[in-house]
Amino acid sequence: MTYTEKMLDAYPAEINIDHRQLASVIDALEACAQACTACADACLSEPADRLPMLSRCIRDNLDCAAICSTTAAVLSRHTGYDANLSRAQVQAAIQATKTCGDSCSEHSSRHEHCRICAEACRETERALKALMPQLEPTSATTGPPSQSAPQQQQPR
Repeated sequence: MTYTEKMLDAYPAEINIDHRQLASVIDALEACAQACTACADACLSEPADRLPMLSRCIRDNLDCAAICSTTAAVLSRHTGYDANLSRAQVQAAIQATKTCGDSCSEHSSRHEHCRICAEACRETERALKALMPQLEPTSATTGPPSQSAPQQQQPR
């Protein structure tokens, strides 16, 4: 059992999402973020004459790493659950992992680090897509309702 699973099981309120699947997705997101960060760094270590053709891959890696880390954090928080926000964040992660996976695949025959990163992105993309149906408004934590932001008064 991973620490992610243990933390979900220890959560004091009910989480109406399959704990094992959610933990698996969170762990995949964190692993993907690490793979993308390492791949960007490995790209930067390639010979200088190759850097121009890797610049897009580096950018996609860094974007994907940031989005995957953020998505893992959002999916780890359950108090005041907002299904719309979670779905939007997961959609962003699906797009980021697809984009990065495609970008790394272009270099995978020449760079092992790109092949590994593309694989991590594809696995994470599949896991995120499988989780989406559970992220409906009814798939909420049974806890205190989220507080709406106070409405700002319109100037007269």
